[in-house]
Amino acid sequence: MFPTYFQLGFEHITDINGYDHMLFLLALCAAYLYTDWKKILILVTAFTIGHSVTLVLAVLNIIPVNSAWIEFLIPVTIVATAVKNLLAKNDKKATFTYVMALAFGLIHGMGFSNYLRSLLGDELLLPLFAFNAGIEIGQLIVVLFVFGLQFALIKAISVKHKHWNTVVSLMTGVISLLLAAQRIPF
Repeated sequence: MFPTYFQLGFEHITDINGYDHMLFLLALCAAYLYTDWKKILILVTAFTIGHSVTLVLAVLNIIPVNSAWIEFLIPVTIVATAVKNLLAKNDKKATFTYVMALAFGLIHGMGFSNYLRSLLGDELLLPLFAFNAGIEIGQLIVVLFVFGLQFALIKAISVKHKHWNTVVSLMTGVISLLLAAQRIPF
C-alpha cells in the first residue's frame, strides 16, 4: 500500500501533464540561489505541510472543495509568487515567504483531493502519509533539477541571478496568468 500511494504522490508532482506544480516550484525557487538550499528546503516543506493539511481535511470531507475554484486559484498562486519575486528587493521578509508557501500549499492540496478520495478505502493514515511523502520527494527532485539548471547557467555562461529571477518569474507568471484566465469559474 505504501509504495502505491508514495508513487501516486511522486507522480502528482513530477507528471509533465501536471506542469502547474512544476511552475509553482520554479517560481518559488527563482528568487533564490542554489546556495540558499536550506531556505528552499524550508519553503518546500512549508508548502507540503499546507498541501497535506488541506488534502487530509478535504479527503475526510471536513472542508468543501469546489474544483472549479481550486483549478483557478492554483495558477493564481503561481502568479502571486512570480509577482512577489519581481517586486521584492531582498529576502528580509523570509517569514512572510514561508507563510505564503504554507498558505499556497493549502490551496494546492485541495486540487487532488477528489481523485485521492475516490481511491482510498477504509485506511486513511498510511495512504495519506505515503502520498505526501511522495509529494515531498518529488518536489525536492524538481528543485534539484531547477537549481542544477540555475547553477549551470550562472557558472557556465555567467547569467546574473537577478536576470535568472526576472526571466523565470516573468515566464512562470505569464504562463500561469494564461492558465488562470482559461479557468475562471464565473
